[in-house]
Amino acid sequence: MNTQMPVLKEPVRKRRGNKKLLAVLFLLFIALLGVLFFNSSISKISEIQITGMHFTTTEQIAAASKIETGDPFFQTASDLIERNVKTLPQVEEAKVMKVFPGIVKITVQEYPVVAFELTAQGELTALLSSGTSMPAAGEGAQLLDKPVLSGWSESDPVKKELTEKLALIPQKQLADLSEITPIPSKAYPDRIRIFTRTHFEVITAVSVLPQKIDALNAVIETQEPGKITMLLADTYVPFQTEGEEGSENGDNAENVQSE
Repeated sequence: MNTQMPVLKEPVRKRRGNKKLLAVLFLLFIALLGVLFFNSSISKISEIQITGMHFTTTEQIAAASKIETGDPFFQTASDLIERNVKTLPQVEEAKVMKVFPGIVKITVQEYPVVAFELTAQGELTALLSSGTSMPAAGEGAQLLDKPVLSGWSESDPVKKELTEKLALIPQKQLADLSEITPIPSKAYPDRIRIFTRTHFEVITAVSVLPQKIDALNAVIETQEPGKITMLLADTYVPFQTEGEEGSENGDNAENVQSE
């Protein structure tokens, strides 16, 4: 008896053409959306917010950032904008945050003011810790807690080094320094004279100033006003009081009369 074998059906072939067509259409749709987005106002910088500056103007920051309203929002990376802003000599740090849609926030931190200086024209300028000199209009109140530099030439490299060293001194000790003048010598080209608000005269060098400031503070807190030298060796000599000078003059006069 012959048994009839069942007829095997051929597997249905999947239509790959439809999937490829859908993929192409999807990509075209995404590309169209991208074109529409990047050509719309929502993809542009609509506002640049700048904060934190004191001596720098918003125009200077905006120009240094190299971005403008209307530029593509995603065209310039935040870290590149930060590096651009930091090229300004008065800017120590810059932080950029992008807020979609269209807002770029730039926060600036300038170098601190460490001293003031009177120009040859009698104008007051603020010296930043970077050595940069800025107009000090409206900064008169800070004269009470910052030293004034006098007798310095504009191109003196020691002055820039001095501003860097002053930035390392705690504010409480910096506030006692009243005036700083250069008195270079062959042994110490960076030698300076400091007058303090506590009526001391200090001879030291810019290169050793941060290391000597604690010892200086100890002398000021425990001794009468006098002259302090802080170079290779540290010395202190109190000023002669008027009474002592008068008594010495009297003694000399008596000696002369007796003779």
